Parts: sequence; C-alpha cells; structure tokens
Amino acid sequence: MHDIKTIRDNPAAFDEGLKRRGAEPIAAALLELDAKRRSAQTRRDELQQRRNAASKEIGAAKAKKQEDVAQKLMAEVAAIKDQTAAVEAEERDACAVLDERLATIPNLPGADVPDGNDSNDNKLIRSWGEPRKFGYPAKEHFDLGEKLGMMDFERAAKMAGARFTVLTGKLARLERALGQFMIDMHTREFGYLEVNPPLMVRDATLYGTGQLPKFGDDLFKTTTDHWLIPTAEVPLTNLVAGEFVDEASLPRRYTALTACFRAEAGAAGKDTRGMLRQHQFYKVELVSIAHPDKSEDEHQRMTACAEAILQRLNLPYRVMLLCTGDMGFSARKTYDIEVWLPGQNTYREISSCSNCGDFQARRMNARFRRAGEKGGAFVHTLNGSGIAVGRALIAVMENYQRQDGAIEVPEALRPYMGGIEAIEPNV
Repeated sequence: MHDIKTIRDNPAAFDEGLKRRGAEPIAAALLELDAKRRSAQTRRDELQQRRNAASKEIGAAKAKKQEDVAQKLMAEVAAIKDQTAAVEAEERDACAVLDERLATIPNLPGADVPDGNDSNDNKLIRSWGEPRKFGYPAKEHFDLGEKLGMMDFERAAKMAGARFTVLTGKLARLERALGQFMIDMHTREFGYLEVNPPLMVRDATLYGTGQLPKFGDDLFKTTTDHWLIPTAEVPLTNLVAGEFVDEASLPRRYTALTACFRAEAGAAGKDTRGMLRQHQFYKVELVSIAHPDKSEDEHQRMTACAEAILQRLNLPYRVMLLCTGDMGFSARKTYDIEVWLPGQNTYREISSCSNCGDFQARRMNARFRRAGEKGGAFVHTLNGSGIAVGRALIAVMENYQRQDGAIEVPEALRPYMGGIEAIEPNV
C-alpha cells in the first residue's frame, strides 16, 4: 500500500516509478480522490465544531431563560447531526474508493533495480558451481522418476487432475529429506525461528501481503471463505499484523516448511510435463521483519542463506537481479536464484528473495516505535524461498543422475536418508 501523503508531496516521482514498472500514471486521479476525501473531512470537522458551539449556546440560552433561542439552536443541532451523517458517509465512500485504487497499485522499484520489460532484461549478479559434464544425454526429472517407478503422474491425474504428482518409496523420502535438511539449516545455522502456521487464512491476511484483491484467480478458496496459502510468506509476515514491534527485537526472522497451493491461472500451457509447476508443492519460506535502516543488509543476508542450501547440495546456480518488468507486485527489489537443470540444459528459478520495504507493513499496519520518539514507523518486510522443495528434488535428480537411471544421494542428505547413497530403480 502506498502513502497518499508521499504521493501528494511528489506526484511526478510516483508516476515515474510506475512508468518504470510499465504502468500508466495515476497520481492525478489519486489526488482527485484524495481531495474529495479531505474536503469531506474538513466539512465534517467544521460541522462538529459548530455543533459543539451550538450545544454550549443552548446551555447559555436556557440559563438566561431564552427558550425561543434555545429551541432554534436545538433545531440547528438536529440539522447539523443529519448533515454530519451525510458528510461522514461521503467521507467513508471517498476513503473506500481511494483505498481500493491504492490496493491495486504495485510497489515502486528501488533506485538500483534495472529497467526492463521481462526476464530477458534481468541482470546477472553472480554464479556458483560448474555444470556437470555428462558422457551421455542427461534426462529430465520426469523420465528419471518414471523409470525409477517412484514418480506417477497418471495416478495423480486420476485422483486430482493435471499438475499433481504421486511420489513413492525412496523418492518420496528424498523430498522429505530435502525439506528437513533445509529447515534444520536455517534454524540451526542462520537463526531463523521455526513456525508451523495455518495453511488456510482469511481475506485480510492475503490482503496484507498483497495477494488480494488483485490476484484472487491464482489462489484456491474453500467453501468456508478461507484461502489455501500460496506460500508461507502469507502467514509468517502476518505474525506482526496490527502490532507495535519492539525496536530492540528487530530483525525478526521466521521460517516454515509448508505445503503451498497455487491455481497457476496464468500458467496455461507452461511446464505441463513433470512437477516443475504444480498446484500443490512444498517450500521452505524465509521471512524477515526488519528495521528500515537495515532492510537492504537483511536482503543480502537472506539471499545468501538461500544460496547456502544449494552450495551444501553442490548444485550449480546463478543469482539474477530482476528488472522492473519482472518483479512481483509487492516487491521493490528481488533476487532470483536459478538452479542448473541439465535435463533441460538451462537454469530455472528455485528461489526468489524480495525486499518489500514498508509496502506490506502499511497494508498490515505493522509498526515499531523508535527509541525516544512518540509516534510509530512502519517496519520493512522481506521474504524468500529457502528453498522450493519440489524444485530442489528436480535439481538433485537431474544433477545426480547416473547413466543407469539411478540417483546418487548428495552427501548432505545421506543422514536424512538413513545412509542411503543412491536410489536404484524398483525391480
């Protein structure tokens, strides 16, 4: 959510930020709505002041036994009451329209975010590891999984339709091992607090992080008016919704391993084969509630924590700084981590780490009080995948495949796999 006062103070800068994101200028229209709201507020205050003054005059008239004067003043107060109700309704309507417009406007990009239209304009920041050279054609994960007899798309489709997968045996255990390995690393080594949050949330929770009202088609809704979470970012960030956070407690770092649910409404025809883009998947999420002065440092730290997972698994990757046209709605700056998939002979996103500034905090009303100051300031929120478990499984399968179709188990995962060194095909 944007601060209308900031827009009022510098509408040209606001429109320039939207232009960088490929959006039309809207400051003038917002300020027109704001003027209507402020005008109604002024008239309401003036009516209230006159009502208070008239009430005092009624008392004075009655004390002087000026009953006719008192009756006229009482009639005026009654009329003011009706006028005030009408003006308050006008003010509420103006506020609602303004808030509705503000709620659909994306965050403005940071000054260091490159301008661009899509992923082709993203900037390479760094890469790690060398893609393995196979002496044979590398297979994709779905070919490997089906040959192992542990990845079944047909049975999943019979039960649930497209974009679902059934994993069995050691491959199911490998996915579980990946999730546990990640959550252990983030809590034990990087100081994140593990949380087991609700998987279903209400409208206001999704509004706070920016999924609603604009992206409802990408979500699953229940018959009880709950929404299935698309990412644990939603409940983790909302842990501080409506609260004053102690400045000394910042940053607060949360992590969770949860199932996530996405309708993938905008992904028709994309990645329909395999389990790269699923309606249901597991992900380890990282969320930081940070001091505004420290959020950029926290962003770098969070990205490094996600990278450390891939380094420990010895999976080659690269870090991309997203351009203005490729960032998510709530982000002001985003790093995507892309892992090497030899079966596809390309890098694919496995983590996205974003600094949202105070954009989500304004929507959630999440603040902190600076030492020695009376008023509150909005915290900064950050979120990142630490990392997507299903995509990590894909990366391990493709990077650790053997020519006979077996999958070597990375050393970091062997303690979670009971010492198993390789997953062999079912016989």
